[in-house]
Amino acid sequence: MNKKVIIAGHICLDITPLFPPEKGGKISDIMLPGKLIEMEGVNVHTGGTVANTGLAMKILGMDVSLMGKVGNDAFGEMVLNILDKYGAKTGMIVADNESTSYSVVLAMPGIDRIFLHNPGANSTFCSADIPEKELAGASLLHFGYPPLMKAMYENEGKELVCLMKKAKDNGVATSLDMAAVDENSEAGKADWNTILQNVIPYVDFFVPSVEELCFMLDKERFKDWFDRADGRDITEILDIDKDVKPLADICMAYGAKILLIKCGAAGMYYRTGDVEVLRSVGKKAGLNPNLWSNKEGFERSYIPERILSGTGAGDTSIAAFLAAMLEGCPIEEAMHLATAEGASCVASFDALGGIKPLDELRQRIEAGWKKYDE
Repeated sequence: MNKKVIIAGHICLDITPLFPPEKGGKISDIMLPGKLIEMEGVNVHTGGTVANTGLAMKILGMDVSLMGKVGNDAFGEMVLNILDKYGAKTGMIVADNESTSYSVVLAMPGIDRIFLHNPGANSTFCSADIPEKELAGASLLHFGYPPLMKAMYENEGKELVCLMKKAKDNGVATSLDMAAVDENSEAGKADWNTILQNVIPYVDFFVPSVEELCFMLDKERFKDWFDRADGRDITEILDIDKDVKPLADICMAYGAKILLIKCGAAGMYYRTGDVEVLRSVGKKAGLNPNLWSNKEGFERSYIPERILSGTGAGDTSIAAFLAAMLEGCPIEEAMHLATAEGASCVASFDALGGIKPLDELRQRIEAGWKKYDE
C-alpha cells in the first residue's frame, strides 16, 4: 500500500536570474557596486520545502499532501497555479492580509547560492495549520525551514515541538529540514541550540545542511569556517572528521535517531542510533531498525552531466532519501539514491526539472556512474 506523506512548512516563489557560465570566480569579483552584469534570462518557479521536496516526492510516485501558506496576491496566484499543474494545491492556506514569500536566488557559477528572501505568510504558519485528521492518515510528516517561519522558532521552538509531538502521538514518522539563518535577523538571534535540544527528541529523520547546523550549534566554529573559506563555498574546506563529526556528536547526544548532514557538492554524512533507539521511529513508516541501526558514513556525490544551478538539490536529495526509506530500502541504498537525485537536480535551473525516477537512478548507478574522488 502506498504510504501517505505530508510535506509541510515553508513555500515561496523563487526568482532566479540566469548568470552566463563564464561569470564564475570569487563573488567579490562579480558583485561590485555600480557594476552592470548582463544576464541570460530568468527562471521563475516555486521554492521551499513544500514545493521542492513535496513535488519531487509526488513526481517520484508518492502519495503526497502539501501544506503551507501563501498570501492572496499575484505571487500567491503564481504559486497556486504551479502547484495546480501537479494536482497539489488543495492543502494550501491562502491568507488575505499577508504577502506571499519570495526569494531572489543568485546562483553564480562556482559559488554557493545567495538568497534575498521575504518570509511573508510563512511567518504565521503554526502547528494548528496541520489538522489532526490529516496526521491521523499519514505515514510520514516532513517539515522544512523553521528558521524562516517565525511562529515555529519563537518561544524556544514551542510550536515546532508541538507539531512534531502531535505527529509522533499519531504514530507518524517525523522528518525535519532546516534553512540558512540571517545572523542579523530575529531568527539569527534565536537560541537555536536550545530549540534543537527541545525538538530533536521528537524527530525521526533530522536532515540539515552542515552550514545551517554549525551556525545553530557552534557559531565560533562557523566563523572559523567562513574565514578559512575566504569567499569560496564553505563545504570545499571542510574535514569530515574534524568539522562535521563533532556536530553530529551533539545531535546524537540531543536524541537524534537518523541524522543526515548535507555537505554541498562533496556529499552527505549520515549516522543512525542503535536498534532500540530506532524502534521509536513512527511505526507507520515501516522502517526496519535492523537495516538502519548503528550506521555511519560519508556518501560522496555522483558527478553530474552538467551543473546549471544548485537550487533545490538538497531538497530533492531528501525527497529521494525519504521515498527510498518508505519503499523499504536499507540506508546504504537510500544514500546512493539521495546523492544521485542531487546530481540530477543540478543539471537543471529549477528544483524539479532534473528529477529522475528511482529506478532510472538505480540503472545509472549499476551502469557505473562515477562519484567524485573515485
